[in-house]
Amino acid sequence: MKTTQTPAPLPAEPGPGVPVTKVDPPSGKQPPRETKPEGPRGKVLDVFSHGILVLWAIMVVLPLLWAVMTSFKDDSAIFGSPWSLPHTLHFDNWSRAWTEANMSDYFLNTVVVVGGSLIGTLVLGSMAAYVLARFDFPGNRFIYFLFIGGMSFPIMLALVPLFYVVNNMGLLNSLPGLILVYIAYSLPFTVFFLTAFFRTLPTSVAEAAFVDGASHSRTFFQIMLPMARPGLISVGIFNFLGQWNQYMLPTVLNTDPDKRVLTQGLVQLAVSQGYKGDWSGLFAGLVMAMLPVLAAYVVFQRQVVQGLTAGALK
Repeated sequence: MKTTQTPAPLPAEPGPGVPVTKVDPPSGKQPPRETKPEGPRGKVLDVFSHGILVLWAIMVVLPLLWAVMTSFKDDSAIFGSPWSLPHTLHFDNWSRAWTEANMSDYFLNTVVVVGGSLIGTLVLGSMAAYVLARFDFPGNRFIYFLFIGGMSFPIMLALVPLFYVVNNMGLLNSLPGLILVYIAYSLPFTVFFLTAFFRTLPTSVAEAAFVDGASHSRTFFQIMLPMARPGLISVGIFNFLGQWNQYMLPTVLNTDPDKRVLTQGLVQLAVSQGYKGDWSGLFAGLVMAMLPVLAAYVVFQRQVVQGLTAGALK
């Protein structure tokens, strides 16, 4: 038995004298929404916030530009016209600070210490953070809170016992000793940051790797670690800034003049050049120590922002 579909009844035609209203066919474009004009209170807040940002930028950028400009002047121009542009670029200030003030040795020692400690911190911190974020075992939360407690422990209280520990290990006044101390000093924040980041990564990728027969170490190094690249770059930049500008730890644990790092060298340069009256060489050394930090932030500033916001966007 076949069923037939009855057509829908046609609408009745309006009778004479009844007005007919035309209906426009629907279009794909939506009518623009009316935006309410911004009130005076919002404009005042915008002007105030932008003014604060401009003022903050001037306070930060102006001293940096003045230091760079002063590093190319001679001593008479520094005291005679401190705010004017240099009439002649004195590149000998940089060469004198690099050679005579031993900034080259201090710079090399700092690169070795910070490079070694940064690699060790990222490798050990990422491994610990991955285990704490992905595996449940007895004592997981206790170990995690131990790392967090290390962030709140002031380094001033650990200087004396740390001195004796490093001395008993035979690593006092050595670059490997500083590298190990820097790693221990930076691990709590690194584990805290990367643990939260690893928790935002999808577990389906790791499970698929396990199904294909990948081991835990291969899954971590070849799959999960590349996925955590924004977080690694972000925490690496923060550790680089802290370790590059570290002064207290090398002052206590590294008293050998031949193994001083850049912060110790700047203090020594300020004392010696202050007595000699070589202020142009002092500013040249200051800019030398400042340029790597500025370059690192300028190059990786986008990755820093992505790493900080990745957990909130996923």
